[in-house]
Amino acid sequence: MDKLSKKEKRKIEIMLTALELFSKNGFYTTTIPDIAKKMDMSVGNLYNYFSSKEELAQEIIRYVSALLGEKIHLINNTQVSTREKILEIVKIYFNLCVEQPQLIEYFLRVYLANREVFTDGCEGMICVAPFVTEIMIFFEEGVRKGDLRNQDFFSAFGLFMGYLGGMAFLNGEKMLPRAIESYVEEIAENIYRALKSDAA
Repeated sequence: MDKLSKKEKRKIEIMLTALELFSKNGFYTTTIPDIAKKMDMSVGNLYNYFSSKEELAQEIIRYVSALLGEKIHLINNTQVSTREKILEIVKIYFNLCVEQPQLIEYFLRVYLANREVFTDGCEGMICVAPFVTEIMIFFEEGVRKGDLRNQDFFSAFGLFMGYLGGMAFLNGEKMLPRAIESYVEEIAENIYRALKSDAA
């Protein structure tokens, strides 16, 4: 972040503030003046960075996706087994649930719940491409090594994210009887068993 210009740094600060407010209060309830007030800046100045609340919401999901994509990219480049990679991905996701819950909340409660906001170049999975691409690379490599069953990507992706998203939701609702990090090994093993090839 040191290499970023002052304006780019400010832009990220606005995104993180908006992300927190959107996650906590909802997209439609949160206004641009709310975000500006929290940032201690004028509404007019905020519009110098983002032309609309929709544009801001889309930039946030791109930012979150790039962040997650970067973390999974590092895992993809390690020389460990497919099983261990699953463990590491689950660990990252559950750690985020604890350390930066607003990122996961934003994904679940804003991005997935308000699809009408994510149009005009943010349709489908366009805005989450960095994250989805790295998951795709992980699957392809696992299949190539004979560890994972060769199946439709969305079927595998849905299963993987269903486990992670479901646990994140239960954690956010304070419904888990234990700390979410204590489920890492169990969930990773469940995902591996559900995706592995017959030969593995």
